[in-house]
Amino acid sequence: MDNAVPRPKNRLTVYILIAMALGIVTGYLINQYSSEDTRAVFSTNIKLLTTIFLRLVQMIIAPLVFSTLVVGIAKLGDLKTVGRVGAKSLLWFVTASLVSLILGMVLVNFFKPGEGIHLGVKTSDAAKDLIGKTTGFSLQNFVEHVVPKSVFEAMAGNEILQLVVFSIFFGVATAALGDFGKIVIRGLDAVAHVILKMVTYVMNFAPLGVFGAISAVIATNGLEIFRFYGLYFSQFILGIVLLWAVLLTVGFIVLGRRLPILLRRISSPLLIAFSTTSSEAVFPKLTEELERFGCKDKIVAFVLPLGYSFNLDGSMMYMTFASVAIAQAYGVHLDFGTQITMLLVLMLTSKGIAGVPRASLVVVTATLAMFKIPAEGIALILPIDHFCDMFRTGTNVLGNTLATTVVSKWENSLENT
Repeated sequence: MDNAVPRPKNRLTVYILIAMALGIVTGYLINQYSSEDTRAVFSTNIKLLTTIFLRLVQMIIAPLVFSTLVVGIAKLGDLKTVGRVGAKSLLWFVTASLVSLILGMVLVNFFKPGEGIHLGVKTSDAAKDLIGKTTGFSLQNFVEHVVPKSVFEAMAGNEILQLVVFSIFFGVATAALGDFGKIVIRGLDAVAHVILKMVTYVMNFAPLGVFGAISAVIATNGLEIFRFYGLYFSQFILGIVLLWAVLLTVGFIVLGRRLPILLRRISSPLLIAFSTTSSEAVFPKLTEELERFGCKDKIVAFVLPLGYSFNLDGSMMYMTFASVAIAQAYGVHLDFGTQITMLLVLMLTSKGIAGVPRASLVVVTATLAMFKIPAEGIALILPIDHFCDMFRTGTNVLGNTLATTVVSKWENSLENT
């Protein structure tokens, strides 16, 4: 039965690639041969395709996270096992996050991209929108973001970190009930399988979502955007390449020759995340592929949702890179101690943003305000942020994939398939 899986998966990948190519061509034609008003209307309307796809995915995120995480915790059994797997997961998350943040800080100090970029005088409307959404970092805001006051509110808002907190309590309580709790586990296990079946249907809309996202951004900005910010973008890509090299090296040390098999398994989710700039969009599909790769469902259900809140490697690297680059552009000197403080603040304020496209910009804007750097500088990177977001989102997916498989290996729960 497993032999029949790759064919439809490969077909979906081909359709997505075709959609990307058509999106680039369509967007370019609109950009070159239509008025500014027409481009704006086209961009707004075509993005509805992406909105439809993302909303279809978002509708199944909350029930999937809740059901799989509760079942995963309950199947792990006693609190000792839950604590052990959780500790191993957090060890990976914290280490990977620090490596990503430090890499971004090293690269931006070495290349100094901000010194070579001229800022505009006026803040763009998009930048003003972002600035309006941000507030300075505070411990109260962080706690309110983590601890849910209502599980229904957390589900309605797809607050993954809050869902994780509630699910951990619910799962531990269910496991503590013994035989009586098995009724709940069987019911939620069935719910998880139903949601995963829905994933198959939802993913059929992925090419339309990809086409909408790509054509909209090209129609608005044109192909010149690839040249205009070439220096900044190329240096960021170098950081992504180095980060991938680090992650894949560690993955190879742990997984050995199975690493290429894993990468083939997640090629479709990676491409969808890259195209839609939302790692939330591939959460259900990634869950399915990791289980097919050989990870036990209970490990996947526990580690992957945690990773979506605590393990955002690509976003972490980008946030230090972008924040310091903007400071450089404004001539704001940040000494080593200040940059380390910024690094730690970013590590805290970035939790739970994996499901939101371009949410890194909001976090960066809040951080700029905290360190007295002109928040208007966010306008500097807005024109190419969509393309940067593609690479950092794909990196987030890779990081969470490796985290889940490595923890499975450490727990001797990785089957050979």
